[in-house]
Amino acid sequence: MTAAILPLTRPILAAGLRQWLVAAACVGLAWVAIGFFLADLAFEGRATLAVFVAMMAGWLILKLPETPVAIIAFLALAATGAADQDDLFDTFDNEIIWLLIAAFILAAVIRRTGLAERHAMRAIALFRSVPAIFMAATLIIFVTAFFIPSTSARAAILLPVFAALSAAIGRPGVTKALALLFPSVILLSAGASLTGAGAHLIALGFIDEIDGLVISYLDWALLGAPFSLAMSLAANFMIQRLFLTDADKAPLGRAIATSGGPKAGDRRLTAIIVGTVALWATGGWHGIDLALIALAAALLAASKAVSGIAFKDALKDVDWNLLFFLAATLVVGEALLETGAAAFLVDRLVGSLDTALSPALTIAIAVIVAALAHLLIISRTARAAVLIPALALPLSRFGTDPTTLIFVVTIASGFCQTLMVSAKPVMLFGQAEGQPFDQGDLLKLAAWLLPVFVAALLFFALVVWPLQGLGG
Repeated sequence: MTAAILPLTRPILAAGLRQWLVAAACVGLAWVAIGFFLADLAFEGRATLAVFVAMMAGWLILKLPETPVAIIAFLALAATGAADQDDLFDTFDNEIIWLLIAAFILAAVIRRTGLAERHAMRAIALFRSVPAIFMAATLIIFVTAFFIPSTSARAAILLPVFAALSAAIGRPGVTKALALLFPSVILLSAGASLTGAGAHLIALGFIDEIDGLVISYLDWALLGAPFSLAMSLAANFMIQRLFLTDADKAPLGRAIATSGGPKAGDRRLTAIIVGTVALWATGGWHGIDLALIALAAALLAASKAVSGIAFKDALKDVDWNLLFFLAATLVVGEALLETGAAAFLVDRLVGSLDTALSPALTIAIAVIVAALAHLLIISRTARAAVLIPALALPLSRFGTDPTTLIFVVTIASGFCQTLMVSAKPVMLFGQAEGQPFDQGDLLKLAAWLLPVFVAALLFFALVVWPLQGLGG
C-alpha cells in the first residue's frame, strides 16, 4: 500500500510552491467571504462551502492535480470538524470501491495476457468491408465497458487492437477515422456500465444520500446502455461520413491477419469474465454483493494456474490515484449534504427566484452545461464532483426529480471529445504512432456530434427514462 500511496505525492511536489500558496490564499478568501455573507450558516457548513469553493478553484483556475487537491480538501474538513477523521477510510468500506479494485485486477490480467486483443481481432477479421469493420469495432468497444473499469484502462487495452487494424488495412484515411472512432466510442459507451467511469460512484453517493435509492449494476445498464449504444453508433456513422472517402471504404483485397489462435488459459479467462458479468447483472436474484463476485473473479483470474499472471503483479495495475480521488470527493460530497451546506447554497442560489422552469427546460440546462463542462474541468470524475452539488441540486429546486438530474448530469459529463487534452483516451490515440488526427479533426467531429448528443440525451431524459421508472 505504501508503494501505491507514494506516487500520489509526486504531483504535490511537481506543482510549484506559488500555485500552492495561491491555493492556500483561495481557502482564506473563501472562508472570509462565506463567513461574511453566510453568517447565519452553521460553522461546519461554512467550513464545508469554503473548502468546496477552494477545491474548485484549485482544479479550474490553478490547474492543480485532482487527487492531492481532493485529499487536502478532506484534511481541511477533518481539521474544522466538518467531517470525521475516519470518513476517508470508511469510504473504502463502499462496495463500489472494492468492485473497482477487483475490476482493475481483472483488467490488468486482460491487458497483460492480450486476451481482449485476440478476441477483438478474431471477430473483426471476419469482415472485409471497411464499414463492417468499423461497426464490429464499435460493438466490441461498447461491450468492454461492462467489465473493464475506467476509460483510461479501456484505451490502454484497446490501443494494440487499433494499431493492428491500422497496419493491416494500410490506408491513411482509415487510420485517422479509426483513431477517432476508438476513443470516441470508449468515452461515449462508458455510461452503459456502473463500472464504466469513476464519476458513476460520485453519482451513486449523492443519490443514496438524497433519496436512499440503490441503483444496481443491472439497473444502471438498463438505463445507460441504450443511450450509450445509440451515441456510439452515431459517432461511428459520423466519423465514416466525415473522414472516409469512397476509396477508403473500398473492400479489402484480403482478410485481416490475426495473431494466431487462442492461447492457453483463454477459455478459462473468458469463462471467468462472462460469468462475472452475468453474476453482476443477476445480483438482484441471488443477493451476492458485486464486490464479492468481483474479488472472487480477480483471485481466479490473477493466478498462475489460470492466466500465468501473479496476483501481486496484477495488483500493480490498480489505479490507486483514481480510488483515493473518489474516496476524498465522496467525503466532500457527504459533508456538503450532512452539514446543510448544499441545501443552504441551493436556497441562496435559486430560493429567491420566482421564475418557474419546466422540467424540459431544467433538464436542457443541465445537459448543455454538463456536456460543455469538459472545456473547463478535464477530469470526468471531478466534473461529477463539481456539477452535482453546483448544478444538479440547485436545478432540482424547480421541481425536477433530483435523482434524474444527477443521473443526467453524470451521463452528460461523459462528452469530452472536443479538445486533445479533454480526456486521456483522446490523448492516447491522438499521440499514437504518426499522430493520426489533430485538434482540427476533433473540433470537426465535435461540431456534428455534440448537438446530436444533447438532443438524444434530452429525449432519453424526458421520454425514455421516465418510462423506465427513473424519477418515478
